[in-house]
Amino acid sequence: MGLGLSALTRLAGSKVIERAGLRKPVQNLVSAGTRNGFRVAGAAGRTFKSAQRLGKPARLAPAEDTGLFDLTPSEDQQLIVETVTEFAAEQLRPAAADADAKLQAPEGLLSRAAELGITLVGIPEELGGVGTERSVVTNALVAEALAHGDLGLAVAVLAPSAVSTALVSYGDEQQQADYLPAFVGENVPAAALALQERTALFDPFKPATKARRTPKGYQLDGVKSLVPRAADAELFIVSADLEGRGPALFLVESSNSGVTIESEPAMGLRGAATGKLHLEKVVLPAGALLGGGKAEVFTEVVRLSRLGWAALAAGTAKAVLDYVVPYVNERKAFGEPVSHRQAVAFSVADIAIELEGLRLVALRAAARAEQGKPYAREVALARKLATDKGMQIGSAGVQLLGGHGFVKEHPVERWYRDLRAIGVMEGAVLL
Repeated sequence: MGLGLSALTRLAGSKVIERAGLRKPVQNLVSAGTRNGFRVAGAAGRTFKSAQRLGKPARLAPAEDTGLFDLTPSEDQQLIVETVTEFAAEQLRPAAADADAKLQAPEGLLSRAAELGITLVGIPEELGGVGTERSVVTNALVAEALAHGDLGLAVAVLAPSAVSTALVSYGDEQQQADYLPAFVGENVPAAALALQERTALFDPFKPATKARRTPKGYQLDGVKSLVPRAADAELFIVSADLEGRGPALFLVESSNSGVTIESEPAMGLRGAATGKLHLEKVVLPAGALLGGGKAEVFTEVVRLSRLGWAALAAGTAKAVLDYVVPYVNERKAFGEPVSHRQAVAFSVADIAIELEGLRLVALRAAARAEQGKPYAREVALARKLATDKGMQIGSAGVQLLGGHGFVKEHPVERWYRDLRAIGVMEGAVLL
């Protein structure tokens, strides 16, 4: 179908159809295909196979419990955050408007992002990564830094690490041997954690996608929604209701028969190139079940994903604050900066206050998760603050810019649209 679209595009520009009076109909067809998306086969994926035999799964140890809750990054964390912050400012921020308009990241941007080695942090050294212990806080700081550049592109960059993190935490020795070597090489595969479904009041613990047992494994049927980089992804972790056991996670390769992709542009996160993942009688081997189908594994994936969205919300909210402060100080009305008006000053102060509260709760949840402590309450608080205050901060940013907040010349309208996604999205990222 991709070749078909390419051929149609070339045909639309040919002189033959112009003489035949067919240019307008063909152009309309191309336009409709681009706008609505074609349903196509999954990306032509690589062949995942074991590079080594593992006697047991490789896991990252919990971080040391110092007894203190300290938000000061370690020296290593500070170096990582500075590097990612620089990349977000120099690469993501300038490309964000174009990616939002074209519904995809610019050519080469995501490969440059992969060179940062974001996936390596969460993979143990024995499997080719650089991880020695769980790094949930580091991952939260990285997500925050990337989202300061652009939330949609940050999701696109982080999507593969969600899959590699899940494999490290819950994969068995065979799954790790089959898939993780690809995530430490030079050509990191596009991959996605697909939990979301197009259902009102969607509950990730009650997926409509069904998994049925077969003599040799499982069969999956259903549709996943808002999957980042769906058209390019070679590997998915998909949630499905496993008959008799509740929600479970499955490894699905794009090359599996019955896997098709459909473009699904949304209000926000447009740079993440979201799409629908259609699963029609997809036959999987018994080894495709992740984490043994345990309920506690699925619950932790949902919590760590929600924590990731809270970190992303903090990053974009900080971008809003950093943009509106100089704007209200420089913008003059009635002979003085608009920041001299109490209503404006208080609104900016509210953004800063809510942002600090969101960051504090999110990082506290990350610190507890990293140390292996209970963190359900902290994640719930972070999720609530990110959903409510993130949207509120985005709206305030648009309001503070007045008419300029409504036009694409300024990025706050895009940040507002992206922040609306925080309360809707499940999956896609994982800390």
